[in-house]
Amino acid sequence: MCSCFFCFNTNLCNESLMLEKLPACGKSFEEMMKKVDSKKWCNLTEFIMYYDNFTQCTEREANNASCFWPNPLAEGFITGIHKQFFSNCTSEKVHWEDPPDEILITLILIPVMLTCAMITLVVWCSKRSDILVN
Repeated sequence: MCSCFFCFNTNLCNESLMLEKLPACGKSFEEMMKKVDSKKWCNLTEFIMYYDNFTQCTEREANNASCFWPNPLAEGFITGIHKQFFSNCTSEKVHWEDPPDEILITLILIPVMLTCAMITLVVWCSKRSDILVN
């Protein structure tokens, strides 16, 4: 029983045990990924459940070895799995372009004109106090 507000796990991280157990998670993930066409490995929706199982497995094994998760060793292992399966997945850079001038001018002028119209309406109504008084 703890004598303070917080209880801390005093066990030291058994890194060798964790590194011994993590490959089983990788092997299981590898077996599950065999069910997915390799052309679809860059589409996360195709294997999200397998990846979730892999993540939970690495977290469980790290915790069983009294290690925090993530930790540098577990991250190194996960990075290795990423290199094995996802090295050909590159994020395509989106090239942003300005819209044509006609559209850009319209998009700028509409809010400016609306703002001017609202200001005019407010000033006009404030000068006509007879309308406001019943």
